[in-house]
Amino acid sequence: MFNVKEEISAYESELIALRRDFHENPELGYREYRTSKMVYDYLKKLGLEVSNISITGVVGLLRGEAGPGNTILIRANMDASPVEEKTGCSYSSKIDGVMHASGHDGHLAILMVAAKILSRHKKDIYGNIKFVFQPNEEEAGALDMINDGVLENPKVDAALAVHLWSPIKSGRVGLSAGPILGTTEEFELKIIGRSGHTSTPHTGRDAVLGAAKVIDAVQVLETREFDPLYPITIMFGRLKGGNARNVIADCVELGGTIRFLFPDEKDGKKEVLTRFERIISGVCAAMDLEYKLEFIPSNPSLINDQSLVSVMKDSVEKAFETDDNIEEFKSLTGEDFAEFSQRVPSVMVFLGINNPESQSIYPHHHPMFNIDEDMLKYGVELEIRTAVSYLENTHIKNVGTL
Repeated sequence: MFNVKEEISAYESELIALRRDFHENPELGYREYRTSKMVYDYLKKLGLEVSNISITGVVGLLRGEAGPGNTILIRANMDASPVEEKTGCSYSSKIDGVMHASGHDGHLAILMVAAKILSRHKKDIYGNIKFVFQPNEEEAGALDMINDGVLENPKVDAALAVHLWSPIKSGRVGLSAGPILGTTEEFELKIIGRSGHTSTPHTGRDAVLGAAKVIDAVQVLETREFDPLYPITIMFGRLKGGNARNVIADCVELGGTIRFLFPDEKDGKKEVLTRFERIISGVCAAMDLEYKLEFIPSNPSLINDQSLVSVMKDSVEKAFETDDNIEEFKSLTGEDFAEFSQRVPSVMVFLGINNPESQSIYPHHHPMFNIDEDMLKYGVELEIRTAVSYLENTHIKNVGTL
């Protein structure tokens, strides 16, 4: 392989400048118009085949000239979060109430520079590389891109992504095979009672009390109904009901998430949702209340392919010049790269960015969130090495079967 470290070093200042530009100018999902144009123009100047997809999404296609081979997709997400930034850094968000609070600005810069370097070496690359810049990751943009054909023309054989990750210390990475991120199911629930005066509680049906008992009762799913070796968490993030202190509320609205990581996702999901509704139905029946429940599918489990994990581990060793910085990784966080992993062999690696010296110590979606920019170059190197190695390895295997 060409001297990856040397070439990345030549572009490191550009890498950081791109990240800071995106950070200053964040855009919410499917509103990434400025970001999309920047990416499109950048890839076009590299001589790639560039197209728009799924409103603000961008795809750049590099056709390798070393010979035919597989196609690998490398994905970066583009959208920011509805969070008011409080970092006070010189490149803080210029948009009130919107910031890159999850590292997507870094993902963008990493993939753009990786595309620049790889495009300089297309004569040495087998097969194809699709550089996919995905909008609306926070709300299932990957599935929209898949439905719009991002895995076709040419057909994608594998996918990879680097995720900057604040819970992991800088210089370390999280990488494991198998299911690594949990299935996420969102829900909206209405507990419906009958209004009345609080001085005569027997004349009404108390939706507030019903909501309280439902919140308490569904916790039994976490502690009593599923194998404790498989994580599941049910959280209510929103609760709204009642208009006056002396009026029995006739309706309470609740919203939340169910997250789990089971070996058999499909059957497990059906069982979790069935039991969840069973408990709600039982509580409401006991209290003479009605309910309306809506499930809002979010992310399936993200599954890392064993063979691609092996390729990525080799890339980590070469990038960091050690094999002693890899941590076993699992989380109930949702990430819609999972949609790709459900369809083609995939790998997502979690690159640590937690560094007290750069104040990058806050969790994702926190108003003080920032990243250790010294880690960006490693993200570029992991993407380049993994993509090139995968294409070389699959080319050799394909030739061997002729």
